[in-house]
Amino acid sequence: MFTTKAVSSNWSFPTAVRFGNGRIAELHDIVRDLGSSRPLVVTDSGLKDLPPVHRSMEVLRSGGLEAALFHGVKPNPTGTNVADGVSMFHAGGHDLVVAVGGGSALDAAKAIALMARQTIPMWDLEDIGDNWKRADTSRPVPVIAIPTTAGTGSELGRSSVITNEAEKRKVIVFHPRMMPDVVVMDPELTTGLPAAITAATGMDALSHALEAYCAPSFHPMAEGVALNAVRLIKQWLPVATRDGGNLEARGQMLIASGMGCLALQKGLGAIHALAHPLGALHDAHHGLLNAVLMPYVVEFNAPAITDKLNFLARFLDLPNPSAAGLIEWIYELREMLAIPGTLAGMGVRDIDIDTVARMGVADPCAGGNPVPLDEAALTQILLAARG
Repeated sequence: MFTTKAVSSNWSFPTAVRFGNGRIAELHDIVRDLGSSRPLVVTDSGLKDLPPVHRSMEVLRSGGLEAALFHGVKPNPTGTNVADGVSMFHAGGHDLVVAVGGGSALDAAKAIALMARQTIPMWDLEDIGDNWKRADTSRPVPVIAIPTTAGTGSELGRSSVITNEAEKRKVIVFHPRMMPDVVVMDPELTTGLPAAITAATGMDALSHALEAYCAPSFHPMAEGVALNAVRLIKQWLPVATRDGGNLEARGQMLIASGMGCLALQKGLGAIHALAHPLGALHDAHHGLLNAVLMPYVVEFNAPAITDKLNFLARFLDLPNPSAAGLIEWIYELREMLAIPGTLAGMGVRDIDIDTVARMGVADPCAGGNPVPLDEAALTQILLAARG
């Protein structure tokens, strides 16, 4: 299997990306290039005292910028988190948002930047129909995204997943302007990530690429990106999990994660349709939920996409180049990464199957599944995954 060495470079696909070791040092210049001087750094409470945030603040302040830190983001960001961030943005007279962290911090930061200029509720911008046209985009807030995990790829996404606490459901908030203006992919900022989080976030990236590839919609470019993302994850996720200081593996996983996010515009499916309500109701880690659900969903869908799975197995050069071999590889990968085999094994118990299935059918991701989903289908998957 061929590989291309990850080297420092600049990309614009679909936004400006500065990739390479140590490129966080350019952060203050990027802020100034965007015409800003008072950035608000947004991160989660678990990351606020760790090197990626310290380094980001250090670079900004050494460049003479009046930076402040908002760290009130939960692992599953909520509407309250966003509202609190917007309040701090206005109180401090900020003019740009720097998102530092994993998917939670990135999603919250993008939502804060969008809502800082709105007079309508955030929920009015749920990704349904043309709701996004309701937004005021006359004074957009620039966003710089700095991922510290290789999972959601939210740094290259035009949406945020935010929990509506009142309704106990995850809402996809969408607007084309939510795409960050500049992304800094610095592998050095991801080396401190524990093995378990590396594995769970890496499986999240795999879920994006795999579901996008399997989605029935026609988007050849996204499908090609999805295929290569799966290839990179197969090659590099075990290495990054085993050796967290391997900068090549860390860099390749950042690339694969971003590619997975690019690909998901082709569609997602039952993995995410179930992970969203499970995460909202049980406050569970999204990437780990996707990892646990993945093989059960692929098995359910396999009869309808056998040819696609056969091709993917051959593309990955699996010993058994078939749909069955691909499913076997997913199980083996989970075991290699010490991913729990069931929802109960990851601590998600007492599941209200009927409620989750009902919420899953209503989730926007359900429409991208290769097999039409109803409550009975999602109940079947949940019962297999429950443990």
